[in-house]
Amino acid sequence: MKILIIGLGSIGQRHARNLRQLLGNDLELIAYRTRRLRHVITPGLGVDASRDVEREYRIDVYSDLQEALQERPDGAFVCNPSNLHVQTAIACLRAGCDLFLEKPAATTLEGASELLAVADGEGRGQIVMVGYQARFHPCFRKLAELVASGILGNLLAVRAVNGEYMPDWHPYEDYREAYSAKEESGGGILLAQSHEADYLYALFGIPRSVFALGGHWSELEISCEDTASVLMEAQTTEGRTLPIHLHQDFLQRPQTRQCEVIGDRGKAVMDLVAANVTLYERNSPAPRVYQYPGFERNQLFLDQTQHFLDCLRTRQRPVVDLRDGLNSVRIALAAKLSIARGERVSLAELGASDG
Repeated sequence: MKILIIGLGSIGQRHARNLRQLLGNDLELIAYRTRRLRHVITPGLGVDASRDVEREYRIDVYSDLQEALQERPDGAFVCNPSNLHVQTAIACLRAGCDLFLEKPAATTLEGASELLAVADGEGRGQIVMVGYQARFHPCFRKLAELVASGILGNLLAVRAVNGEYMPDWHPYEDYREAYSAKEESGGGILLAQSHEADYLYALFGIPRSVFALGGHWSELEISCEDTASVLMEAQTTEGRTLPIHLHQDFLQRPQTRQCEVIGDRGKAVMDLVAANVTLYERNSPAPRVYQYPGFERNQLFLDQTQHFLDCLRTRQRPVVDLRDGLNSVRIALAAKLSIARGERVSLAELGASDG
């Protein structure tokens, strides 16, 4: 199998490492690169300058995207900066290439519309999967199971939080130079950490509207929002309003990543840092705790990549397809728009009907 990786930063190198682990010598790995930095970014997000990434993972490199696509790869992983995702994905689709697109799929409304139009109008039945690996977390799957079971009763509210100190993300680089630090590169907490928007969308559907407060409220030297609190107006399966509050920031130490789903017969609390889900039932004297000790974060990426490879072989719909990925972008962009306007924003304004 021949795979093209576009961009060999931390996530591109992770995919290269995992693809080599999954496919071994059955993998022919090629890459399109521009900067050609040669160091290896380790699983612990350190830098080993004594190792050459192209030699380490046996990668043939191209400096022109069209030349790389002329090699007719079976699939492409788009791992370059977020503001380049749309034009890169369109080039891959027009070349007839199946696609793994790192999140966010787009960074503007125009980009989202253009990408979807190309996929619908000029695509050749390609697989397009968007990289929201939280969908593969055992805690998320357990939470989804509990919500779907009805054990919580009538749903009343949802509270989610994701906070982590941005300079800790990639210790090997100056955080101020990262794409997520720059508004023009598609940065900001809402797009850079749209995993929460994605899993909330997976659990509760596209919201009807959002109202958000936030902005650049810290001393971080970035040009985009570092804090956002978003109230989403979702709907239960019975047609009642379901308020969902999502708080995100680039600032918290220690890292916090939780989701609490409250019903009239109980509540479930997912903690992705502690790797557990706790179920509290109204008539039960003690909670039930579902624990996943020793769970390694890279397993999310391995499972996600294996799913993509399975989709290439079977032509099945990915867990997160292009429309799913773009709906998460729309939620994030609606929140950005709400912050800018100081008012509630309807998702219909951003094409929510595409879901």
